[in-house]
Amino acid sequence: MATGVSGSPDTWEGGERMLLEMYVKGKTLLWGLRERFTREDGAVATEYGLLLVLVAIAIIGAAIALGAALIAVFNKGSSALNSGNPSA
Repeated sequence: MATGVSGSPDTWEGGERMLLEMYVKGKTLLWGLRERFTREDGAVATEYGLLLVLVAIAIIGAAIALGAALIAVFNKGSSALNSGNPSA
């Protein structure tokens, strides 16, 4: 059994090799996590903000159009009730 870590990793015995493999796996995991949280692929907050504004404008436009249509329907019904002609 070796008394110290020397030579090529290919010649290392069980415990030394296992420690090296654990170290490499740990470094790989940490590198992967750091890379995942620091890269700027995909949409960023500005793009999400612009998308939110466009959706809000579409919702407001639909609400205005629907509101005008509903007002017309209720006005027609109100006129029919006031005139005494419910089929109008």
